[in-house]
Amino acid sequence: MDPEFRVSPLAMAVLSLLHAGPLHPYAMQRLIKEWGKDRVINVGQRANLYKTIRRLQDAGLVAVLQTERDQRYPERTVYELTDAGRAAAPAWIAGMVAAPRNEFPQFPAALSFLMLLGPQDAQRALEQRAATLAGSLREVEASLEQFGGTLPRVTLIDDEYERAITAAELAWLTGIIEDLRSGRLTWNYDMFAAVAQFLPDPDTDGQPPG
Repeated sequence: MDPEFRVSPLAMAVLSLLHAGPLHPYAMQRLIKEWGKDRVINVGQRANLYKTIRRLQDAGLVAVLQTERDQRYPERTVYELTDAGRAAAPAWIAGMVAAPRNEFPQFPAALSFLMLLGPQDAQRALEQRAATLAGSLREVEASLEQFGGTLPRVTLIDDEYERAITAAELAWLTGIIEDLRSGRLTWNYDMFAAVAQFLPDPDTDGQPPG
């Protein structure tokens, strides 16, 4: 395998699904959605799935097994794992689990510049996020309740993680919103300008003006 191959959650999912047996891309997408894994794996655009499969094929991790022809459906290519692909999937999963990675998500990036919003606008935006998270939390809790008694716990451990992370963020957001409502957390443009004065000047030695 090319050591420069960029591992992605979708590529990992494709190899993992093929461990159970050969599949065509439509079946891969359908299984990911039916199992509820589309909350953590972006499989909404089938074009991205095809692109990922091509990358895996070019890297020697999957191979074409056969092409299915049926008058009811378009022609479908069935893929299977190569020996290299069968070895790669567990290694990728272990690496993703063991090593935290800074993936530069949008939310903390936006929080780092929240001061550019006024407190009221920030409160409204955070309230909208909190409402969305509350809905997501209800959905994952319903999924765990539905399948918790029938499926092995290890198959739902990603849902447990999502529930824990979502609940923690929602609790934190609730506190921030309450502080904004009460005025304990507030700011204005003068405060922003004052903070900006202490930023280092890239054209000098990096020291704030004094």
